[in-house]
Amino acid sequence: MVATGVDGATSELWDRYADRVRNLGLRLSGYDPRFADDLVQETFAKLWKGAGRFDATKGTEATFVFTVARRAAVDQWRRGRRSAGDQPLDGRELIGDGATPRIAERGEDHVDAVLTGWVVTEALDALSPTQREVIELAYYGQLTQTEIAERLGIPIGTVKTRTFAALKALRVRLADKGVVA
Repeated sequence: MVATGVDGATSELWDRYADRVRNLGLRLSGYDPRFADDLVQETFAKLWKGAGRFDATKGTEATFVFTVARRAAVDQWRRGRRSAGDQPLDGRELIGDGATPRIAERGEDHVDAVLTGWVVTEALDALSPTQREVIELAYYGQLTQTEIAERLGIPIGTVKTRTFAALKALRVRLADKGVVA
């Protein structure tokens, strides 16, 4: 909508995504509000400047917004603005026992991991309660479909149907967010 010059589109885009981008910034930074606020500001500035690049045939509005947010987060990370704490500003941190410290690379990989986890959590939360229940029991509880059926007191066919529907819904949501093809 911003790309087409629709009146109020920027405000509508802000209303729809600003809190979600801020939450992403909080998660990425270990809950540093300054990083999160900067991410929102930078993301929306880039959206405003690059609105003409949005192509609905290549993805949804949400995918476009979070792609811009991801790039903005990586830029902030590289500039050393990842947290207000006593963290190194070069995108690396020491890990290990102190005697033989190793350097753990962070930055883009960290941003991608947090963003993917956040998107998967949102997709799971969007499932119906019965669908989410079978997925959680299967993946987090490590139960077989037979064990799920026994635990829930439902036929195995129902477990299979719920699992199929849940995985299909997850695939659609994750593809919409650009996580899977």
